[in-house]
Amino acid sequence: MTAPVTVYATDWCPFCRALLSGLQGTDVDFDVVDVDDPANQEFSDWVASVNGGNRIVPTVKFADGTHLTNPSVGAVAEKYDSMR
Repeated sequence: MTAPVTVYATDWCPFCRALLSGLQGTDVDFDVVDVDDPANQEFSDWVASVNGGNRIVPTVKFADGTHLTNPSVGAVAEKYDSMR
């Protein structure tokens, strides 16, 4: 992963689908990690660690180490723009 924004999501989550769909229409450079994929267990564990032990998706991590849980497209875009 090399993008400055990483979206931790699942295929079945409607909030994840809405966020990803909305981000497609922005200039936000992001990667997506499916936390349901067994190969991504370490990322699933990280999501739980920053959400009080709960695996809440979408959780978005930024290159500066900060994160947002279940954010709006606008919140992600605003944070992304502030990092440039």
